[in-house]
Amino acid sequence: MSRATGFRPSWKWAVVPLALAAAGLFSTTDAAAEDPIKICVIDDHSGDFALIVKPKTLGYETAIAEINEAGGVLGRQLEMVFYDGQSDVKRHQELAQKCILDDEVDVIMAGATSSAREAARAVAVENEVIYWHNNQGEGGIADKYSFFTGPIPEQQILTGVSYMIEKYGPKMYILAADYGFGQVSALWTHAAAGLYGGEVVGEEFIPLGNSDFAATIANIQKAKPDFGVFYLVGGAQYNYYPQAAAAGANIPAVSTVNVQQGYEHKRYPPPALVDMYIPFAFVEETPTDSARAFVEKARAINPDEPYINQMTRCAYVAIHMMALAWERAGTTETQATIAALESGLSFAAPEGPVFLDPATHHLTMDIRMGRVNENHDLEFVHDFGAIEPWWLRTLGVNLVRTDEARQFLPWDDPRLAQYKTE
Repeated sequence: MSRATGFRPSWKWAVVPLALAAAGLFSTTDAAAEDPIKICVIDDHSGDFALIVKPKTLGYETAIAEINEAGGVLGRQLEMVFYDGQSDVKRHQELAQKCILDDEVDVIMAGATSSAREAARAVAVENEVIYWHNNQGEGGIADKYSFFTGPIPEQQILTGVSYMIEKYGPKMYILAADYGFGQVSALWTHAAAGLYGGEVVGEEFIPLGNSDFAATIANIQKAKPDFGVFYLVGGAQYNYYPQAAAAGANIPAVSTVNVQQGYEHKRYPPPALVDMYIPFAFVEETPTDSARAFVEKARAINPDEPYINQMTRCAYVAIHMMALAWERAGTTETQATIAALESGLSFAAPEGPVFLDPATHHLTMDIRMGRVNENHDLEFVHDFGAIEPWWLRTLGVNLVRTDEARQFLPWDDPRLAQYKTE
């Protein structure tokens, strides 16, 4: 398997340009034109995850404004039904129920953490409502009603770990938030270490809300890894970086969440994030004309947003994908919309073209590697190209034919199970 991992797309891009996605070339077929199409958004505007999630809401707002200004979808306007999830798992579950039973929404887009995602997603699936998770995740979910716009392990962890082994050496230290996302991401890191000749010399799971890293920093210094693999999330856990810098304990590291979500390179002074590597789909600094245009468009909606992060892009893409599916289906009816989503949709995303894989409900997307330099600027050091969400397909998953209704873990794959550690 090459460092880029996965397979090059065998299909040809049939990209729907931004202008077409919002061209208003729609007909009214299933509802009165004055009835809005309702999109439930549950985002954390308070609590531990507010800093990284608020930019996601801006992505929804930008896409909805863009589409509505062009005439809407099926002759109808899009309407966002917004609730603050308050970084609370139970609240996500309750609000998802409210969106379905009281607001009668057409789709739910909710959850930053895997815990909040599963709380809201379970309600959506039980009620046969389409659900979107619009940020990076630990992957493996195969479900008929669930769709994803963020990068997953074969696009970030396998690429990132293989790159770091080649550049810095085999020894790695894992720091992961102690809940589903962090735990599964750590499993994938062990798999990546096995695939590419690496060695995990230390591993810690950090409780959510923890902000004291003195013992962890000492453990890392003792283990002497070549690089770190960090899955730290939430406002408290970001404190690792200035504490490590103050202790003179900076090491090269790769992360699938930091910088691209929490923009720590902007919030902490150098050298706290120096030599942090991020395999990403989108960051504010993405070096494409379409990315720069998207950032400008989002800032026109909210000039005060500190950073246009990967979640902003994920939310924006999800709205446009749903608009394309509703148009192609000619209705907002759920089963017809799912069939449209599984028909091979593509879209000109801010970073480049994306393709919604019918078999897995995840996106093929361009993945680039960024490095935070000594001045805390992002340098772009490698382009992995378009990477498909290939892993579930290798397990025989094809949601067009069969609803698996489960989450697969790395050890469900016999090729990866050999790298399992107790």
